[in-house]
Amino acid sequence: MRLHRLGITAFGPFAEPQEIDFDALSGAGIFLLHGPTGAGKTSVLDAVCYALYGSVPGPRQAPGTSLRSDHADAGTPTEVTLELTAGGRRLEITRRPEQDRPKKRGSGTTKDKAQSWLREYDGEGWQALSRSHQEIGEEIEQLLGMSREQFCQVVLLPQGEFARFLRADEAARGRLLGRLFDTRRFAAVEQLLAERRRAAEAKVRAGDEKVLAAAQRLAQAAGDSADLRAWPLPGHQPGDPGLAGAVRAWAAVARCSARERLTVAEYALAAVEGRHAAARRAADEERELDRLQRRHAETVRRSALLAGAEPERERVRALLDRARRGALVAPALELRGAASAAHLSAAHAETAARAQLPPALAEAGTEQLSAVEQRLREDLGALGAAQRSEQRSAEIGRERATLEREARDAEEQLRDSADWLAGWEAARTVLAERVDAAQQAATLAEQLAGRLEPARLHLNAARRRDALDADAERAEGELLSVREESTAARERWLELKEARLRGIAAELAEALVAGQACTVCGSAEHPDPARPAPGHVDRAAEDSAHARYERAEERRAAVERKLAAVQEARAEAAAAAGEATTAELLALTSDLSSRHAAAHAAAAGLHTARERLAGAEREHAVRSSDRLDAERRAAGRASRREALDQEQAALEAELALVRGDAPTVAARARILEDRVRMVTAAAAALRRAEDTAARLKEADAQLADAAFRAGFDTVDAAADAVLPDYERSALQRRLDAWQAEEAMLADRLGEGDTALAATRPPAAPDAAEAYEARAAAKLRTAGSSVDAARLRCAELDRLSRQAEQELRALGPLREAYDRVARLAALTAGTSADNERKMRLEAYVLAARLEQVAAAATVRLLRMSGGRYTLVHSDAKASGRGRSGLGLHVVDAWTGSERDTATLSGGETFFASLALALGLADVVTDEAGGMRLDTLFIDEGFGSLDDQALDEVLDVLDSLRERDRSVGIVSHVADLRTRVQAQLEIVKQRGGSLVRHRTASR
Repeated sequence: MRLHRLGITAFGPFAEPQEIDFDALSGAGIFLLHGPTGAGKTSVLDAVCYALYGSVPGPRQAPGTSLRSDHADAGTPTEVTLELTAGGRRLEITRRPEQDRPKKRGSGTTKDKAQSWLREYDGEGWQALSRSHQEIGEEIEQLLGMSREQFCQVVLLPQGEFARFLRADEAARGRLLGRLFDTRRFAAVEQLLAERRRAAEAKVRAGDEKVLAAAQRLAQAAGDSADLRAWPLPGHQPGDPGLAGAVRAWAAVARCSARERLTVAEYALAAVEGRHAAARRAADEERELDRLQRRHAETVRRSALLAGAEPERERVRALLDRARRGALVAPALELRGAASAAHLSAAHAETAARAQLPPALAEAGTEQLSAVEQRLREDLGALGAAQRSEQRSAEIGRERATLEREARDAEEQLRDSADWLAGWEAARTVLAERVDAAQQAATLAEQLAGRLEPARLHLNAARRRDALDADAERAEGELLSVREESTAARERWLELKEARLRGIAAELAEALVAGQACTVCGSAEHPDPARPAPGHVDRAAEDSAHARYERAEERRAAVERKLAAVQEARAEAAAAAGEATTAELLALTSDLSSRHAAAHAAAAGLHTARERLAGAEREHAVRSSDRLDAERRAAGRASRREALDQEQAALEAELALVRGDAPTVAARARILEDRVRMVTAAAAALRRAEDTAARLKEADAQLADAAFRAGFDTVDAAADAVLPDYERSALQRRLDAWQAEEAMLADRLGEGDTALAATRPPAAPDAAEAYEARAAAKLRTAGSSVDAARLRCAELDRLSRQAEQELRALGPLREAYDRVARLAALTAGTSADNERKMRLEAYVLAARLEQVAAAATVRLLRMSGGRYTLVHSDAKASGRGRSGLGLHVVDAWTGSERDTATLSGGETFFASLALALGLADVVTDEAGGMRLDTLFIDEGFGSLDDQALDEVLDVLDSLRERDRSVGIVSHVADLRTRVQAQLEIVKQRGGSLVRHRTASR
């Protein structure tokens, strides 16, 4: 990387644009950057870093710190432009920080966002690459191969930090090397191993918890066994390696005790089972004896009851035999009953039908009624044509009524149209006048609107003119005040300046140093330096007074600009308002507004008036046309009415002959239909009565024959013998039950064991059952004990297998935890195997520090005349401290190795400069061999004598062998005669300036 040109505007102490040509400075290989304290030497380096990375080094980029120059004009933007070559590409970077600028309109300021530009020179011209902060940052960091922290350590070489680096402890030294060499990946490995150790430990603890939970379940399953009271549950904690053996031993003891209790319970169960079997057999025998004795007693009782019911059995047998013979006559009885019911119904219907007939037909037979029905149907068919004529006559009546109604409506419509047409001309005249008045109002409203808008503009301008008059008056008063303040501040500043010039000799005397030449007379001896007089004014007091004067001048200029702006705006408002006063313009505007509003309101009805006139004209045309149509329709209705009257008279004459004494043909037809239905019903009822009488006679003959064959003397006797089916079934079931009871009792009386049991003493089953119940309870208790013991054994076996599975699964977890824990402790430096307590990151940094020490020694030997060598030390730190980042110096004169903190001030500068250059070489190689053609060394040369200074300059001059240019930032005056190319920073009241100079020999 080589710097070519740096442009600075309104940045730090530089108010005006400054340009630094690094190509001209780098020609000599070494150039000097000097100037008084606070002039801005470090700001040049800040500008280079800000152009590359968008931020300045270290604490100077603290929140709230502004990069903008306090001396710069408000309208000049803060900007840094750097032209450089990196990676074989010629680039130009321009950056502007976030800053306030005056608003383009009005007073006050607005905030501009930070901006960046990146351009590249392609041999013909500059080509824009990007305006994105992120893209530019990534591009520059990729080209340089260094972060901002590495760049500030490698290119800017801050000597103060490397002096602290020499004396720092190993922790602070590790933090700096970690930032430079980016060993975060090794720290990440340490963290990853620590996390894996914690994860593996958590898994082991979870496995131990599972094992302990299994042990607790084993304890619950084992119960309160007396054999286990002396063997307590495992009390190990999660992570204890002895937990597995303790759980296994405890489970084995629990299983053995459970099996012993099972054996004892099984023996007890066998004894109880024998006693329960004997009790059950005795109870069964007593129950059987009791059953047989009760069976014999019940048989004797029921035999006596059966013998007493013999008369009833004979009566039931007789009833059942007579009912069986009556069942043979039942079908004939049912047939005769149905025939009798049908004949009675038909006779009643015949009587009712004859009562409806006329007296002449009351005794008529079936044939006579059929002939009458035929004649009535023929008369009914002849009425069809008469009904159609009657319907037509009714239609004619309805049509004539419609014509009458239409005639009345037409006459009313004609009268209404005639009345409306009579007033048409007057109404048309009124509507036309309304249209003309609205049109005139619209024209007037347009004229007034054209005058109203200019009047309003003049009124607003007059009001603005009056307001600006008051603002101008206030601004003039404020201007008078700030002018007086500025004059007083200027006089005070000039007084202090004059007083300081009178005592400037004392101020110059304060800077004199014994043995150094005076800047005024050049003498190295200062026999009688001037002393400050009472009330002496120093530079700070003068600068403070001058600053107050400048602030007063700024306020005066701001008020003058404000007054000028107000006066300009007032002139514009007065020109727009004219000569009229505000009150006159207000009255004119109010008059025009009221007249315009009235005219506009009147003109608003123009459209409505036109619509009404057009609607009236359309209605006139429609009413005129309707009147002509109504006259034509009236003539047609009169002709139609005459024709209908003639047709209706002919139809009525014809219908009078057909109706007879009925009011209508339809009424005549209904009368004939009723007569036909009456005759038809009577004939049908007569035929049904004749049929049912024949069937009843036949049923009587069949019934008499069936009663004779069944053995009954009369039909009534046969009817009395008939019983319903359910009564016959009930009688049969009673006989069957008696027979079954008789057979069963005979069988029981023949049983030998029942008769034998009746001869024995009465049985006692309750006592035997109570003894059996007690034996069964003991059996259940013994069985429950055996079942519980078996369940406990099975549960302990299952839980033992489960615990064994948990223990087997825990084994690999413990092995993995031990392996990861050893690695984590080793990389963290806490393991006993890590004798020097070096963390992995410190180990890597130790290798880098060893390379840095070797590279620094090459230059330190030249600077110290071959006396000092830097070496890396990995000696174990005292106490609990970590090792691996020690740095010692070997003194060739004494042959001893000692800590770098024992070096003197000049020796510390040698070592720190060599260390900085060596670190720059190692970091450059680490970044991929990126060439660093421009370096800056900030301060530290004041502690060197002439010989040491020459040796250091020779070492720095040797950097040109690698085509490097070195910029030295220093106050040392002797360097101004030793370094030819110089960049001087000149401090002034209005901001610092940059000057390129060449030293004279």
